[in-house]
Amino acid sequence: MEEDNKSFFWIKSEGQNKLATENMVPGNQVYKEKLIIKKNIEYRLWDPFRSKLAAAIMNDLDYFPFENKSSVLYLGASTGTTVSHISDIVGPMGIVFAVEHASRVARDFLDRVATYRKNIIPILQDARKPKEYFSVFGKVDVVYVDIAQPDQTQIAMDNCEMYLKKGGYFFLVIKTRSIDVTKAPKRIVEEEIEKLKPRFDVLQTIDLHPYDKDHAIVISKFKN
Repeated sequence: MEEDNKSFFWIKSEGQNKLATENMVPGNQVYKEKLIIKKNIEYRLWDPFRSKLAAAIMNDLDYFPFENKSSVLYLGASTGTTVSHISDIVGPMGIVFAVEHASRVARDFLDRVATYRKNIIPILQDARKPKEYFSVFGKVDVVYVDIAQPDQTQIAMDNCEMYLKKGGYFFLVIKTRSIDVTKAPKRIVEEEIEKLKPRFDVLQTIDLHPYDKDHAIVISKFKN
């Protein structure tokens, strides 16, 4: 087993090194992921085909600001796969404000994830209306955005303006097919990055292939 900043781990399973996080709720699975115990500590394998953040790590992510005690605003929590691994990483002293608008997936997220993890604050709101998140307190260390909207980049930036601390990190998943099905995905990614540049320093762009088709993740920071 290898540690990587102690935020996530590489664990031998079925003859391969696989990504994992230490399970904050031992015995609890979120998406039928494999649980592995090493030296009396339980780890959850983190599937890059189910989590874009895991896919980014597999594709040489250089920046990983999620750590013990971090505060994170996560837009597009869906059923909570990635949120649950971030919850493992930030630990009991950290916090994840998880925004989801679709009531069906939000119900799944509440039942399977938020109920068991006290460091997750579920927010059933539209990400377009950040002023209506009454449960977010203070500024966060990281804003992570994974929403399927044509104006996803603008929505993400509006949330950062309101909640991201100076020097905080911003992870934007670009779902090119949600923005424009007629343009080449690479071109769309370039255009969305241009929208970020006035306010953010773009640090890295990662194509999520082969884990996710026509998706990229852009890591940036507020300009000083």
